[in-house]
Amino acid sequence: MSTEIENEIDRNLFAFLPRIPRLLEKHKGEFAVLKNQEVISLHKRLSDALEEAQSRFADGLFSIQQVTEKPIELGFYSYADHSR
Repeated sequence: MSTEIENEIDRNLFAFLPRIPRLLEKHKGEFAVLKNQEVISLHKRLSDALEEAQSRFADGLFSIQQVTEKPIELGFYSYADHSR
């Protein structure tokens, strides 16, 4: 994984963590697409979040996190598109 991707992942997670309590109110269990430390969109299904992220961000610099009380390791999808 490139340093650029790792940095995007770390920045997104750091920005996402304080937002969790507020997001839990209406989006518990949903999947957040993150880019540049912003929540871009929320989806009920991981596949929908991944599809949107890949279509919008060809550079692969995004991450997806599930809205849960504690961040969950989603493996390949939790951080970024590593297919590049």
